[in-house]
Amino acid sequence: MTDIRNISIDEYDYPLPEERIAKYPLAERDASKLLVLRGDDLQASQFKHIGDFLPQNALLVFNETKVIRARLQFRKATGSHIEVFCLEPDDDYQIAFSSSSPVRWKCLVGNSKRWREGSLQMPLKVKGDEVMLTAERVAKNDQYSEIEFSWTPSTLPFATILEAAGEIPLPPYLNREAEPEDRDRYQTVFARYDGSVAAPTAGLHFTKPLLERLCQQGFELDEVTLHVGAGTFRPVATPTIGEHAMHSETIIVRRSLIENLMRHLGGDIIPVGTTSTRTLESLYWIGMMLHEQGMTLRELHVEQWYPYEAHADLTTAEALQHLLDYMTLHRLTRLEASTALMIAPSYRMRVITGLITNFHQPKSTLLLLVSALIGDRWKEAYRFALDNGFRFLSYGDSCLFL
Repeated sequence: MTDIRNISIDEYDYPLPEERIAKYPLAERDASKLLVLRGDDLQASQFKHIGDFLPQNALLVFNETKVIRARLQFRKATGSHIEVFCLEPDDDYQIAFSSSSPVRWKCLVGNSKRWREGSLQMPLKVKGDEVMLTAERVAKNDQYSEIEFSWTPSTLPFATILEAAGEIPLPPYLNREAEPEDRDRYQTVFARYDGSVAAPTAGLHFTKPLLERLCQQGFELDEVTLHVGAGTFRPVATPTIGEHAMHSETIIVRRSLIENLMRHLGGDIIPVGTTSTRTLESLYWIGMMLHEQGMTLRELHVEQWYPYEAHADLTTAEALQHLLDYMTLHRLTRLEASTALMIAPSYRMRVITGLITNFHQPKSTLLLLVSALIGDRWKEAYRFALDNGFRFLSYGDSCLFL
């Protein structure tokens, strides 16, 4: 525990020239480059050929979360511009998006000093009808503000309001406003469930024809949901990672996914992206919590440092079986939990055997996760990518680490 907390984040820095950050997506999703690291072999290919490099009969796990139009631009009567950035609802995601007026959300507020009191209003057109959206700040702390949204007519679901009023929240490092193209391209083709403020970017390379080809090649595809929070973009700003507070995110998995993982233990389980990785690895630790604390446990939350404490020697199969037993006991078809899991060097993967991912920011928790999987070889891989014209970050190229 002491060792991991003392890891210096400077060891996970690298020079990333601004011109190497992909500001826009390629015309074709699967035309992106693919860096493959397998054993001692490092090579470049195109993403459309990823099936040629994946282990035979591998299970690929995708994150089905959908990016919401989280950025709301209000203007006060005085002319001041106030941005309200929706982070997560006070209630269950599905309930929040289907709810009629009002709803409460945790939000970041830009230009907050200009909004000391009163409400903000935004006139909208929804399917030709006039709608008025109102935002009122009901609480504030160091991390976020709690905003109550109300609207007329009040019977419209909040998902419809957000779709009409909001903008796609592009990553801050793109340094540009969202454009019409981003509505489609900053979204995976398999996105289903509203809730993220950032795309699970490893999934952006997949097309529907490519997914069909992978199935024809004998790979099995399954899904999880992790709603990506704004904290994913927050670099580690402290000298050591022990001082960094990991963000918490909601995860949802179906019983059938856990059963599928059980069938593939001993084979290859490859998540698409760091969000799918955090979800799958968190499942092991939730199973451990149930083993240690019993099946009556109600709050299923993985704390940041929980995996690095002393625990029983529990196999992955035993941990997953605890999840299935818990779901049977509580008559659940899907498991909903939250995770603040930090995967960093010295962490031992319990579920995954490889990773499809993009290139990540220097000094980021995502780069720490990559290093936990492949060790210091991330330096060699990133150097190779910089020397061979790869594009970096959300709209950039991809890696397959085995």
